[in-house]
Amino acid sequence: MSTSKIVLITGASSGIGEATARRLAESGHHVVLGARRVDRLARLTAELKEAGYEAEYAELDVTDLDSVRGVVDDVLARLGRLDVLVNNAGIMPLSMIEELRVDEWNRMIDVNLRGVLHGIAAVLPSMRERHSGQIINVASTAANRVDPTGVVYSATKYAVRAVSEGLRQETSDIRVTVVCPGLTRTELTYSGGTDQLQDAVRGALSVVGLDASAIAEAIGYAVDQPEGVDVNELIVRSTASLQG
Repeated sequence: MSTSKIVLITGASSGIGEATARRLAESGHHVVLGARRVDRLARLTAELKEAGYEAEYAELDVTDLDSVRGVVDDVLARLGRLDVLVNNAGIMPLSMIEELRVDEWNRMIDVNLRGVLHGIAAVLPSMRERHSGQIINVASTAANRVDPTGVVYSATKYAVRAVSEGLRQETSDIRVTVVCPGLTRTELTYSGGTDQLQDAVRGALSVVGLDASAIAEAIGYAVDQPEGVDVNELIVRSTASLQG
């Protein structure tokens, strides 16, 4: 097992974030769970601590830079460092462009892209000062392809890949990983969009969807690599034929 690290996970109240919290806590890392739904965070944290793991939580809204910075600054003040940020929070309201769901487009940009940038802005100064750290950005296989029902979603995830690759090239002492999950059974299909499209995706998920724990394993693999080994990109798909 690798040396224990202090890890902040956004969007940790469900899905991939929750599964990642469990995986990393069970591996001996100190996890800090961030999300808006603090009731869920409190239950998960209590469960992990009762099992003997190191866990804590904080209310966090990735669309608010002050909120993200506040959580990071508190961790740094109390624990002295933050080793890993898992930028996981995201939404996926699917619709055709012609429906002009502009409010949902803006919300995706705010959460999926601006939220990632806020996380980076909050943790990068201390990581650069320590010449150590890792930033893991959760994108999607939609960062590698575009479907007509998820154009704006894909655009935000392509941007997350671009930000990740650019940040990787800027530094030699901070590891940067982008994780691209395929269809995964989470609450993502309940975040808005056209009802018919979201119902269709939920139907596909019941047949070919990955469990969130599979993505957590990929994240854990990247975290647990030795210093000097940077897993830059992981694409995780189901073996089922419907996966693109």
